[in-house]
Amino acid sequence: MAAIADKFSRLAALKPTRAVARQAERQELRAPGEEDTLGQLLGAGVARNHFGEHLAVRNWFSTPEYVEPSAVSLELLSRTRDESLSRMTRVALEDSSKWLFLDTETTGLSGGTGTYAFLIGLAWWDAGGLQVEQFLMRDFTEEYSLLQQLAERLKERPVLVTFNGKSFDWPLLENRFAMTRSIAAPKLAAHLDLLHPARALWKPRLGSVRLAELERRVLNAQRLGWHREDDIESSLIPRHYFDYLRGGPAQPLVGIVRHNQMDLRGLAALFCKINAMLSESAYILKEQESLDLFGLSHFLQRRGDTGRAHTACAQALAIGLPADIRPKAQRELAQMAKRRGEHERAAEIWEEMVANSQDEIHACEQLTIYYERRAKDLRRAVEYAILALAKLRRGRVGSLHVSSDPYLAARFARQEKAFNARLARLERKAPPSSPARRRDVPQVAEPKASPKLW
Repeated sequence: MAAIADKFSRLAALKPTRAVARQAERQELRAPGEEDTLGQLLGAGVARNHFGEHLAVRNWFSTPEYVEPSAVSLELLSRTRDESLSRMTRVALEDSSKWLFLDTETTGLSGGTGTYAFLIGLAWWDAGGLQVEQFLMRDFTEEYSLLQQLAERLKERPVLVTFNGKSFDWPLLENRFAMTRSIAAPKLAAHLDLLHPARALWKPRLGSVRLAELERRVLNAQRLGWHREDDIESSLIPRHYFDYLRGGPAQPLVGIVRHNQMDLRGLAALFCKINAMLSESAYILKEQESLDLFGLSHFLQRRGDTGRAHTACAQALAIGLPADIRPKAQRELAQMAKRRGEHERAAEIWEEMVANSQDEIHACEQLTIYYERRAKDLRRAVEYAILALAKLRRGRVGSLHVSSDPYLAARFARQEKAFNARLARLERKAPPSSPARRRDVPQVAEPKASPKLW
């Protein structure tokens, strides 16, 4: 019975969601006059309300296709320290017919009271695809009309989905609403900013998480039906708009509108990708690259899903990570195992780190603690403390030979002092007849590279 209900819910999601769309279409657009070159080039209509006029461009795209948001991914994306707010946000997010993707093009990239959003792009799921509506002001006098139209759309769809919108787009728009003194900024039911999960998931592999870069290397935008080969540079957008206001050509604004369309489609596709990665489907993990799995592990760990974070991190290490990333992944995996109470498992990872990792001193420290407090083997604890001191002294000699950094020397001194104190305490704890009381206790042999433990 549940399977049948699920099938009908999927069919309902593909049904044209025209209730809100019809409200938008009730406002008939007037064809631009012959003198309105920009409106003619864009194929736009002229929208009018009691504040005045602005241009409106409407398009529907079959890709990216609608996907049902996963309850797990929505919980992870909206989770905050305030549990009551988290519950309210979750309820609002469950109805994807109330979602509104938003991206703006502005007269400046730094924000401030002198920055205008001259193009506001909106999109929402409709008929299994993406409905896009863009509002463009041909002059600053059309701003009130533009903002009034945005306020009406946000009343219909109060859940905002953006890319860096919490830091830039929405504060800028709130400021513009306040500057009008006549149009109240709409209250949002929820706001998902996809920049932060995208940064966590893909920065380890890509470095840059610009939306265009994500489209090219993660989303496969060409397969979805668009490309950016002839795209306009974001840094040039304000200049082109000011040139147009001064009587310059209208053609560059066509490129700006197309750029905004691609950003909206990329934003929707990005949500679909993040939604898939955060779902609980096991096959999703098998399709990911190791660095993406490591990013996923880091994101899940910060959101409190330690079980899946452990699985993703272990799988990333099993596939293989770059030499500069592997020690960090091993350290995080050992820490997660320790928090889960899997102390022997954590010790296995630390022992491999002693053999292969740049984080060998940390591994020696953790093994010293493990053998002292868990395994109750003071001799082994002393051995790893001595090994750590040997590695510290060798590392200090090598590092200070090539660098005269006083902070580096002070750090080595602090670490050495801490290990000496730990070693002295261990010797005091050992019985008089124990070999652990002798400083000449045989040192742990430099471990050989051990086979992978996962």
